[in-house]
Amino acid sequence: MKQIYFICNLHSGRASAGAHLAMIIDKFTAAGFQVTVHPTQDRGDATACAKLACDAGCYDILVCSGGDGTLNEVIQGCMKSQTQCPIGYIPFGSTNDFARGLGIPKDPEQAVDCIIHGEDLVCDVGSFNDKYFTYVAAFGAFTEISYETPQHFKNLLGHSAYLLNAISKLPKIRAYRMRIEYDGGVIEDEFLYGMVTNSSSVAKFLALSDVRWDDGLFEVTLIHKPSNLVEFHKLVMAFSKIQLGLAKQYLHYFRTSHLKVTALDEEPVSWTIDGEYGGSERVNEVFNRKQAVTFHVDPACREQAEENADSGFAVVKPLPDDVQPFGIEKQTDDDAENHSQPEKPDLDSSESES
Repeated sequence: MKQIYFICNLHSGRASAGAHLAMIIDKFTAAGFQVTVHPTQDRGDATACAKLACDAGCYDILVCSGGDGTLNEVIQGCMKSQTQCPIGYIPFGSTNDFARGLGIPKDPEQAVDCIIHGEDLVCDVGSFNDKYFTYVAAFGAFTEISYETPQHFKNLLGHSAYLLNAISKLPKIRAYRMRIEYDGGVIEDEFLYGMVTNSSSVAKFLALSDVRWDDGLFEVTLIHKPSNLVEFHKLVMAFSKIQLGLAKQYLHYFRTSHLKVTALDEEPVSWTIDGEYGGSERVNEVFNRKQAVTFHVDPACREQAEENADSGFAVVKPLPDDVQPFGIEKQTDDDAENHSQPEKPDLDSSESES
């Protein structure tokens, strides 16, 4: 009999996950699985249990139910283990960006079917300093909303809780002076927002074009600060309406396997990774861990997600090769030698030394 280790966050999704627990276990059992269930007890519990399940080597699928934060904890645990286990995901969060990109249904019963009839799909994972992320690392406007919004507001209002909290932050939007080094280039400018993603949509309003989950490349989106105050206020209002049409002229989008992001101001810049606080270091290194984890997803769900990939309010695509955005410095051959690809740090070995 096949084995499932099931990690569930009963407090996510307006605290509705618990109401579906019996149905989930029953469907897996009826499909021929033996299910071991662990409800998370505290922050970090999902990480410890995911590593335990992978280390055991006896489980066919590691199933996670909860929001993006719970999934992130599971990924942390899987990446810390020497033994990988395919991951099945039942989304119960307020936003569920990563699940939407994979085509995993919002309906819990359909999400379980997506796992039962699933096939293995390898996916890249990002490393951000000493942490891992599944689909996004970001700084700038509104990035603190996801981890500052109280859980009881999320449970009560769902995605609207983020929007209401975001409106209160509008007067505090500011630009950050940053240097961004990446494969083949250096950008130095003031940015309102920046994100490193491996997802076809972010926060239900931004769609990214031609995203591949397993190519070893991130999609990077930067929003430059407008040159005059009038345009700046127009852009802030565009944010408030969750519409990025006006922002497109300030967007800079490219793909890369590695970034080094340095804050040039004295004030530290806070980051969020998968909706959780990611720290405020002055220098941050981001690497793509190509095909590091495997998800178990129904191919039919994946096909439907690819058909609807451009359904966000704003579709972001790379600029043509002959178009050079402002703020970017092209590398010469000599520069390329001086900015050679850094070696990926071994996060697990660094942890064992500390």
